Amino acid sequence: MALPARYSRSLDWVTVAIYVLMVGLGWISVYAASYSPEAPAGGLFSGLGFQELMAFNWFKQILWIGTAVVLIVVLVVIDYKAYDTFAFVLYGIMIVLLIVTPFIARPIAGSRSWLELGPIRLQPAEFAKFITALAVSRFMAGINLRQQNFRDQMVLAGLTLLPPLLIIAANETGQALVFAAFLLAYFREGMSPLILIILAAAGAILILALLVPKLWLIGAFTVILVLVFAINTKVLRHHLPLALSVWAVVIGMVFGVDFFFNNVLQPHQRKRIEVLINPSADPLGVGWNVTQSKIAIGSGGLVGKGFLQGTQTKFDFVPEQSTDFIFCTVGEEWGWAGTTVVILLFMALLARVLYVAERQKSVFGRTYGYCVASILFFHFAINVGMTIGLAPVVGIPLPLFSYGGSSLWSFTTLLFILLAIDAYRKQDLVR
Repeated sequence: MALPARYSRSLDWVTVAIYVLMVGLGWISVYAASYSPEAPAGGLFSGLGFQELMAFNWFKQILWIGTAVVLIVVLVVIDYKAYDTFAFVLYGIMIVLLIVTPFIARPIAGSRSWLELGPIRLQPAEFAKFITALAVSRFMAGINLRQQNFRDQMVLAGLTLLPPLLIIAANETGQALVFAAFLLAYFREGMSPLILIILAAAGAILILALLVPKLWLIGAFTVILVLVFAINTKVLRHHLPLALSVWAVVIGMVFGVDFFFNNVLQPHQRKRIEVLINPSADPLGVGWNVTQSKIAIGSGGLVGKGFLQGTQTKFDFVPEQSTDFIFCTVGEEWGWAGTTVVILLFMALLARVLYVAERQKSVFGRTYGYCVASILFFHFAINVGMTIGLAPVVGIPLPLFSYGGSSLWSFTTLLFILLAIDAYRKQDLVR
């Protein structure tokens, strides 16, 4: 299926080339992760029928890639104005779908987030990301965040927070966390940096409250405030009420961590945080995934053990090695060199997406571009971080590498809507 000439000339082929290379390497990694030397059906040319081949992830991933190609053509050929015009309609449909899913989906791995259509399983939470990106981009095209309009900010917060709240209701906390990435796009469009600073400080306080004794943390914060007032008495006179309020909020957060940790988080979520803080806390239980993941990546050395020569992944020591822990396969079989190539490819894709976003003539296109970059970066950073023990295991895929149709389709749609908008940037009016 070929694109008309007017589309092919204006499409950003550099981004397309990076996408094709990453999807190709992703399929190789899925094949390697699901290959078994003891299974005669593990080979590419095994002579098995379609039904038998459907038992293997590498074969199903070929089908997902083929459908993704058709999806790309459809996304690029559609009039680019449709993405702007129907953004809120798609958002409404998505919200209804997220509300209905937990009631009609059967539980899979502890969550009710998958819809089954015959042999096909789809996860609405994956598609919620690009639809929310379209909706918030459409909304931001009509406002100016630099004017700090409180009503507009509340509407924007509602658009952003509603999908992750519904996703959490389906017990998919990892997918919900991805929506924090939208803050980076909002910052580009004029959101006050003070909001990012406050959120970063709050996150740091919550993490420190888990790592150090609470009285020490409160004491250190109190000393800092006293030193500030001692150095500048003018601050003491003009900002004492604010400082005392902040001090009270910090104390509440520090002591509120225990309540949240013990009464809000589910047992498996508490265990994952405990393992992140202390990797040896449960090496044969919740900590097994990360322990085996680090062993697999570390055993790859400089250039790896070779294609299909991995032992940790071949003998299923690493759980979910085709999906959430696909990076382990790369590390074990291709070593430091292979993981570096993957990281550089992601950096190249992110740099190109930001370049494409900055050359848009509309606020809608630019904001959507930054949403794409933010979502890709969040997925990449958290997925790689959790495989090497620097982030909690939250169950989010590595974009374009992990096995799964929902993941591949959602990231393909996310990226190629941007390329479709970019292809018409010269016709777009500045809004």
